[in-house]
Amino acid sequence: MSVATDQAEWELDYYSRPILEPDGKKRWELLICSTPSVEAAGPGFRFALRCSASNVNSQWLKQSLEQAIDQAAAEGHAPPRKLRCWRASMRTMVQRAAEQLSLELIPSRRCYALVEWLQQRQLEVYPAEEGYMAGPLAPAPLPVQPVAVPLPEAARGDSWSWASLPLGALREAAEWDVSFAGLVPLAAAGADDVMVSGLRLFSATRSLAIAGWVAGLEPVRLEVSGQQLVLEAGLEDRWLLGNLEAEEAEAAAQAFRAARDQAGGVQFLAVQSGENQNGFDGFWVLRDLPDA
Repeated sequence: MSVATDQAEWELDYYSRPILEPDGKKRWELLICSTPSVEAAGPGFRFALRCSASNVNSQWLKQSLEQAIDQAAAEGHAPPRKLRCWRASMRTMVQRAAEQLSLELIPSRRCYALVEWLQQRQLEVYPAEEGYMAGPLAPAPLPVQPVAVPLPEAARGDSWSWASLPLGALREAAEWDVSFAGLVPLAAAGADDVMVSGLRLFSATRSLAIAGWVAGLEPVRLEVSGQQLVLEAGLEDRWLLGNLEAEEAEAAAQAFRAARDQAGGVQFLAVQSGENQNGFDGFWVLRDLPDA
């Protein structure tokens, strides 16, 4: 089998699972999957490896990443160029392992494929394992949500507006004229006529620069928090996009909830120079998925 010559982006989770090993310690597990491409058909790369609690360290992770890279090559998948890690608590350890392999680490919750895979394993795989801890567990402490901060002056547009597009149109986004794009496959998100809510940011003179800046944020989802419109990004960044009137805030919150129910949480964010621009300086498909 020939090995792909391009490089891929991988999503990684290295964490404990709800399974007690015979020694009474929780099982740890490394999960890796390639970020799906909207252009490429076929299954992507997946890699799962158990780790005992006593072996949790960056050296074990580095060796396991080398094993994953070898397995990907043997299966004809592209080697990784970037690693996305979505758990803040594991960032330092993953960073150490990635640096030894000259891989770029991106702290990001934009790991939609990984979250879906983990949810599937939590429902179907772990409950069938010996030592599975069924029943209610002590809940993890709720994270303190950072205060949303205003966008830097250089990243603010002239205006913004609500928008909606049918899911079928978003499925064709790879064919659009977009300078900075962040797209995800939407085959299982819903019917083509389901309407998806989103946001358009406009800047007559700096739209391309703003799009480049937003691309570096790793935008994850739009959220209405009280009467604030917030863009969640990276691992725990929250950017204030605007303040809403109470009625508008409630309507927007309802639209986002409907999108989650009807289209797998799909949203979108666009950056343009004006309402009549044919293409986009930036366009991202977002998904409001649980943080798992």
